[in-house]
Amino acid sequence: MAKIQLNGKKVVIKTNYSILDLLKKYKLTNKKVAIEYNGAIIPRSNYKKKYLKNKDKIEIVHFIGGG
Repeated sequence: MAKIQLNGKKVVIKTNYSILDLLKKYKLTNKKVAIEYNGAIIPRSNYKKKYLKNKDKIEIVHFIGGG
């Protein structure tokens, strides 16, 4: 198990969890999102490749249309 900070809250996740797995868990895979991983924006193409580890800080922002 790994403890990470997700949008300011402490969360426990399984080991070998990718950013894509995290998005699937929170049902955000079909949404337009921006991911900040330890202070850096991660391109969508790296969501599968970037695995989370203990004490990582993740910020997920999803966009909502309006007018």
